Amino acid sequence: MKIMDSVEKVPGGMMVVPLLLGATLNTIDQMHLPLIMDFLKMLGAPQTEAGHYEFLRIGGFSQELFKDSALVLIALFLFCVGSQMNLKVGGKALKKGVLLTGSKYFAGVAVGMAFGYFFDPMSGLFGLSTLALIAGMTNSNSGMYAALTGKFGNRSDVGGLSILAINDGPFLTLVALGVLGTAFPLIAFVAVLLPIGIGMLLGNLDPKIRAFLKPGEALTIPFFAFALGAGMNLANFINPEVLAGGLTLAILTFVFSAGTGILVFKLFKEKSYIAPISEASTAGNAAATPAAVAAAAAVAAGSGAMSIAELEAIQSIVPIATAQISISTITTALLCPLGVIVVDKLQRKRGIIGTREDLGLKQEAEETLTKQTVNS
Repeated sequence: MKIMDSVEKVPGGMMVVPLLLGATLNTIDQMHLPLIMDFLKMLGAPQTEAGHYEFLRIGGFSQELFKDSALVLIALFLFCVGSQMNLKVGGKALKKGVLLTGSKYFAGVAVGMAFGYFFDPMSGLFGLSTLALIAGMTNSNSGMYAALTGKFGNRSDVGGLSILAINDGPFLTLVALGVLGTAFPLIAFVAVLLPIGIGMLLGNLDPKIRAFLKPGEALTIPFFAFALGAGMNLANFINPEVLAGGLTLAILTFVFSAGTGILVFKLFKEKSYIAPISEASTAGNAAATPAAVAAAAAVAAGSGAMSIAELEAIQSIVPIATAQISISTITTALLCPLGVIVVDKLQRKRGIIGTREDLGLKQEAEETLTKQTVNS
């Protein structure tokens, strides 16, 4: 039936499609249709606390996997992601990775701070929160970056992915929110980020462990995506304000991430700008970041570093932020390839070939002429 092929045709499909499917089933559940509830009651399904019967709350392994597993699976995902963070990176690849990660992070935090200053940080313009902005703008689509730099970039562009992997997950978002004044005690960072740290340690100590955990980086995504969706309502996506917020987030991500990256590359004498355009996206797995931040907030509230009211405020924006980030994922997955194609054509007109480390068109022509002369 080629189900995988169909899912992968959707930008960020392995995250977005299961998330929407989970949201669809949860939306039907929340409608409490008599026909469905009578069928579930006939099967002997347990009642919810409100006295209803729902698909996703039938207990057992089914409920644990499809409804209540999001945080556990996100933790496993972060563990596997950490194991793939290779500390052995070549010099130029290391330089580009640092420049790209730093510029993207700076752009995301700067825009988040600006919005938090001029608008309500919990629900500002188009319902955008500082959490959604920073989570969406500081996480890039690693798969798309690898594909675009693999085709249009050079070896050091692709190698920079080893450093860019740092922005996968909630780490940079938590740091940014801490800098902006959100009260996250040290234990909140440890509780949420420990899986990344252990995974990174094991993956760098033993290549076999890294290879063993690599499939988990992709395998867990559709499962925690479905579970995240199972806590959402489709109204979150069709709400005009949420849609406008997601599109705004996508445009801000593309423009500021790419613009800041190009500026930094220019300052450090890099001629090709394929890499900064390739990373100007929102990662599909960034949709999991609001839930991870809410988990850290729960730890903070438990230790008394954050009030219950602050915790509830963060938890209330998680569904909206998740939906907006998902919309941004799809939109930036369309914008980045188009941007790379345009920049590649412009660079070639200036004699710069993105696929070559240091050679432009003129140098390449001279090399070809030399080879022809030698051969003749």
